[in-house]
Amino acid sequence: MAHGFLSSSRDSGDNGEVVSVLLTNAEETSNRERRGPRNIPVDQWERYKRHLAEIFRSLGMDLDTPGTVNTPERFLKALFDSTAGYDGDPKLLTAFPTECPGGSHCSISQIIEGPISFYSLCEHHSLPFFGQARVGYVADEKIIGISKLTRLVRLFARRFTVQERLGQQVADTLVDLLQPQGVAVQLEAMHLCTQMRGVREEQCRTTTSFWRGSYGSEPAMREEFLRFCRNHG
Repeated sequence: MAHGFLSSSRDSGDNGEVVSVLLTNAEETSNRERRGPRNIPVDQWERYKRHLAEIFRSLGMDLDTPGTVNTPERFLKALFDSTAGYDGDPKLLTAFPTECPGGSHCSISQIIEGPISFYSLCEHHSLPFFGQARVGYVADEKIIGISKLTRLVRLFARRFTVQERLGQQVADTLVDLLQPQGVAVQLEAMHLCTQMRGVREEQCRTTTSFWRGSYGSEPAMREEFLRFCRNHG
């Protein structure tokens, strides 16, 4: 197993917490995991609803009103829909030959998409975190459809996860799919687990940045990507 390094910096100010992460040759994650559609038998689904109803009642919810009688099932369905990323997305496998296969006449330029909105559930408290992603890459022999970058972010966002893993999975999957010269991913999100409980910090935002390939070795390329992120907030 390969081992890399991770460095982070934190800046607390009026705009909240900022975290910058550099990952190089990171340990392999399960970002290429392929899962089929989830099938929950009816009897299990009904059991889950009963357990949720018991929990909601214990916490103080009155389930005998017109507005709450179906809340356990609605909540269960909302969790199922919010974690649809476990079903996979076969459309991500589509890639195309690059317009310029190499040589001195080809100019190396970044392909950047964003902001891409995403919503996810933190695996620590199962509370939402949500925000925007920017994804950039420098193509080599293959490119991917622009809409696939949005699909890629949302595939991994629609799971129980943490922001750090989400960024790694997006970056590593793009590397696996395209073998590009470089990949950059920046995520900025607000976490309800810090706003609704704990420190109750209402204005805190967390930013994570991940570099692969040429982005890790060329500061000018990183700065161009970060400048795009700043100008397209």
